[in-house]
Amino acid sequence: MGKKRLIDLMADLKEGEVYALVEELINSGTDPLKILDDARSAMEIVGKRFETEEYFIPDLVLAGEILKVISDRVKPFLKTEDDLQKKGKVLIGTVAGDIHDIGKDIVTFMLDVGGFEVLDLGINVPVPVFVEKIKEFQPRVVGLSGFLTLAFDSMKKTVEAIEEAGLRDQIKIMIGGGQMDDEVRKYARADAYGKDAAAAVNLCKQWIGGQAS
Repeated sequence: MGKKRLIDLMADLKEGEVYALVEELINSGTDPLKILDDARSAMEIVGKRFETEEYFIPDLVLAGEILKVISDRVKPFLKTEDDLQKKGKVLIGTVAGDIHDIGKDIVTFMLDVGGFEVLDLGINVPVPVFVEKIKEFQPRVVGLSGFLTLAFDSMKKTVEAIEEAGLRDQIKIMIGGGQMDDEVRKYARADAYGKDAAAAVNLCKQWIGGQAS
């Protein structure tokens, strides 16, 4: 009952009620992974409501904030020996000119709880920033997110800049987002296209380690 309520309340953006229920679930001993999985399910509903124009950008921003609060509250209860051993580094961001972040946030969330060390650069990330942060963070995988068609060129330019900086051979690059597909992947010269968050996590498991599901 609590699980279904959490999905419904979060999908309806009932912020205060969501936080109260999460506390109730934690105190009752609910598996934190179940709570996070329900939050992920709710975010997928929010994404669909955005696609059908039931929700708009401010709603996505609020949903992202709720997701972060839940994640921060629940993650300390996930700390086991396995959790503390991060599988590898993943750098992710929404490319220049695009401000959509819900898909990126879901992927970041799932990678984080899946044991990866994730650096999220946010939205509308300039090409030079990707290059700079790859040098600093030294990820094994870079995720380029985008929703709009203008993101196609931004992804291509980002990959080209990574190549020109001499960093391409040391990383795998995946793309994802609303209108992305394998044709865009070829155009941008990325290594793979993830159709959803689960696919993105599986790609990281294949490239870095861990058992893909």
